[in-house]
Amino acid sequence: MIQRYRPGLFSEHLAWSSHDVGFLNDLLPVPYTAETLKRVVEHIDQVQTALGGQMLLENPSAYIAFAESTYAETDFIAEVARRTGCGLLLDVNNVFVASTNQQWDPVAYIQGYPLAHVREIHLAGNAREVDETARPLLIDTHDRPVEAAMWDLFALAVRLIGPVPTLIEWDTQVPAWSTLAREAERAETIMYANQSGIRPHAVAC
Repeated sequence: MIQRYRPGLFSEHLAWSSHDVGFLNDLLPVPYTAETLKRVVEHIDQVQTALGGQMLLENPSAYIAFAESTYAETDFIAEVARRTGCGLLLDVNNVFVASTNQQWDPVAYIQGYPLAHVREIHLAGNAREVDETARPLLIDTHDRPVEAAMWDLFALAVRLIGPVPTLIEWDTQVPAWSTLAREAERAETIMYANQSGIRPHAVAC
């Protein structure tokens, strides 16, 4: 597919979805350990060698964390990028979802992210639920507008990174085109307001 369509960017999630028993239709989290780091680096090296180019790695939308993790998520991703030379896709919705679910500070997450490697940004909507202890639980659903707090995080990211190609993901319950267009226009307005110069294109998909 890469050879046929020659996309400008190619990305994959930091996650796993297969095991000896077969393919699991979900993006499952990984423990942030030295062993996992070695495996992820090996796989990215294989992909980039096979494709003859750079891939982007996307930060996950986490619902749980592993007790055995020895790296913070941002440090783990930074080390992957350093060892492989891959680029990064900063999914701001995933930052917001994971930070809410894991009780992290999303501003500190973005500030601590290896921003020099970011080549693309994603935005999306999410569903709000609660867990068994009545704490907020966000689900990465891609089925509604981007909420206000996430636009603020996007503006922060653009101020720190500069404008980069931005995709607004909307996979189900897709609204009228006018709604999608307004989301894309808002992203472009934020990019223009937070960085002078040429504006890259923002699209809703």
